[in-house]
Amino acid sequence: MAYVSEATLFLKDLLDKHPELRELRSRNRATWWDRPQDAEVEGERQAARVEQDAYVYFPRPQAPGEPGA
Repeated sequence: MAYVSEATLFLKDLLDKHPELRELRSRNRATWWDRPQDAEVEGERQAARVEQDAYVYFPRPQAPGEPGA
């Protein structure tokens, strides 16, 4: 017998007691995720993307002579 977590047991029991939640879950998922994507809009998003440094929490050290150093 494989291990089944308490969370999984809770969700299975909840869905067994309230089968309407399965349909509601599918409908709500379709609201946000299952939509056709527009290639032109995605291309615009990629073109507007700004590259970040590897570590964004502190500014990169400036070399002597660089503006702002």
